[in-house]
Amino acid sequence: MVATDRAPYLLALRLAGRRVLIAGGGAVAARRVPALLDAGAEVVIVSPELSTVLHDLAAAGRLRWAARGYASGDCAGAWLVCACTDDPVVNAAVAADADAAGIWCVRADDAAASRALTPASGQSGDVRVGVLSGDPRRSAGIRDALIGALTSGAVGTRRVRRRGGVALVGGGPGDPGLITVRGRALLAEADVVVADRLVPRSLLAELPPDVEVIDAAKIPRGRAMAQEYINSVLVSRATAGRFVVRLKGGDPFVFGRGAEEVLACLRAGVPVTVVPGVSSAIAVPAAAGVPLTHRGLVQEFHVVSAHVPPGDSRSTVNWAALGSSRGTLVLLMATEHLAVIAAELIRGGRDPKSPVSVIADGTLPTQRDITSQLDAVARDAAEAGIRPPAVVVVGEVVTIAAQIAGLRGSPANGAAGDMFLPDAGRVHGNSPEWGNDLLRRPAQ
Repeated sequence: MVATDRAPYLLALRLAGRRVLIAGGGAVAARRVPALLDAGAEVVIVSPELSTVLHDLAAAGRLRWAARGYASGDCAGAWLVCACTDDPVVNAAVAADADAAGIWCVRADDAAASRALTPASGQSGDVRVGVLSGDPRRSAGIRDALIGALTSGAVGTRRVRRRGGVALVGGGPGDPGLITVRGRALLAEADVVVADRLVPRSLLAELPPDVEVIDAAKIPRGRAMAQEYINSVLVSRATAGRFVVRLKGGDPFVFGRGAEEVLACLRAGVPVTVVPGVSSAIAVPAAAGVPLTHRGLVQEFHVVSAHVPPGDSRSTVNWAALGSSRGTLVLLMATEHLAVIAAELIRGGRDPKSPVSVIADGTLPTQRDITSQLDAVARDAAEAGIRPPAVVVVGEVVTIAAQIAGLRGSPANGAAGDMFLPDAGRVHGNSPEWGNDLLRRPAQ
C-alpha cells in the first residue's frame, strides 16, 4: 500500500552505470528511455515487443532487450524500475516485486500506486527543471513555461561565476524564434555580446542593461570591423574574466568566419563553445516554400558564396561545374552580381530558362520574393528593388514552390498570398501509427 496523503520528497538520481529495468516496450517506454540513456543508465527492457525507436536503440547496443514477458525476479539488481506495460495486472506485479526488494518503482499507469514519480522535466542550458502537480498535462504546461522563461532570459540564469570563456552562437536566419534553445540560454548568461549585422536585433533588446554589446557589423563597401580586431576583443574580454557570446547570423561555420575566431581564442588559451545555428542557406528557401531537394526531381544542392563574382581572382568557386550540374544552387551574397553569375552558369550549360527564386529578408515580417528565370533574373530583381540580404535559388525545385503557393492560396487552404512558413510542430510519417508500431524479435 502506498500512502498518497503525504507530499512526495523530490530527489534527483545519478544513474550512470546503474541498472534500470523497464517492463514494457511501447510508446510509454519509448518516452522514458532516452532520458535514462542520457543519464548513463544501463537500461534493460523486458517485453515481447518493442517500438521502432526502442528496437533501433537495442540494435545499436544502447540498451538490452529480453524479448519475453515480465517474470518474477527481473527486478533483481536494478536501482530503478519502470512499469510501462499496457496491462495493469502486470504493472502491479512489477511494482510489488520492486517494493518487496526495496527498489524504487514508477508505475506509468497509476501514479497513486507508485513509490516513485517521474516529473515533467526539461532543460535550459545546465539548469534542469522538474514539475509535479498531480495532473501530467498541467505539469507539462508549467514545465514548458519555466523552460521558455529560462531560455528567453525572462527568468535570470546568469551565473555568479562563469568566467573566462567564449561561446560562438549561431543566431539563425533573422526570426528571433529560430535561434536554438542552447544559443538563447548562453546569450542570457553573457557579460559581453559581440554581434554581427544580421543577428536578430530583438535578442539584443532582451539583454540586461549591464551587458556590454559590441557592434561587429560588416557592411558591404561600408563600415566594417576588421576580423583581427574582433578576434582581439573576444580574447581580451575573456581573459579579463568575462563570459563573451559571439552572436552571428545563420550558422557560425557557414561563411561566418567562425573557425578563424575559434582558432584565435584557442591559441590564446581561451576555452570556446560552438553552438550551431539555423543557416539562412536552408531556412530562407524553406520559409518561402522552396525545397532544396525533391524526390524524383533533384538529389543534391550546392551552397555558394558569391560575394565576389565569377572571374574575380579571389573566387574559388568552380562556376563551370555548377553550370553543368543538375543540382539546386543556393547563392548567398549574390544579389549584386546576378547578371554575371547567370551568364557564367548559362555558359557552363545551365538552361537559360531555369527557374530562379530570389528571397529577401527571409523569415522576417518584411520577407518578399520574386520568381524568374536564369536569363532574366538580374533584370527582374533590379526592377523589384531586391536588396541584400537575399538568397537566390536556381533549379527545378522553384516549380515545387509555385505548386505549394497555389495550393495554399486555394479556397480550401486559406487566402491567396499567405506567406509559406514551415510547420515545425507537425510530425510526418508513413502511417497513422507512426511512432507506435511494434516490432517482434525474429525467431532464433
